[in-house]
Amino acid sequence: MNYLIEPIARSLKAARQRKGLSQRELSAESGIPQGHISRIESGVVDLRVSTLVELARFLDLEVMLVPRKMLPAVQSIVRREAASKSKAYSIGAAAGTGSARAASGEEDAPRAAYNLDDDARG
Repeated sequence: MNYLIEPIARSLKAARQRKGLSQRELSAESGIPQGHISRIESGVVDLRVSTLVELARFLDLEVMLVPRKMLPAVQSIVRREAASKSKAYSIGAAAGTGSARAASGEEDAPRAAYNLDDDARG
């Protein structure tokens, strides 16, 4: 696996699995061949930006360039939001109200597909 593509591949695969989609189902929805999705998730292809954006949008993710100096602030906001949604999920699940996805707000919250800071740690 290409170490530069690895965090993107992991994020895309995790997002697909969170949505409960198989590679075949994602292929049918996005028009991207299943074999290509498999190679992307395995990190064996050099992913085109247009393909990344297309897959990310189908998976309720946003591709965004964040200035490196602003990354800690963005990460803090994302962690705080995730903790808040996790708490809402626990409360909704305990009360037996609504679906877990609706209680967690997961359908409305975009997720980061890639963190530019991952390149620096590589």
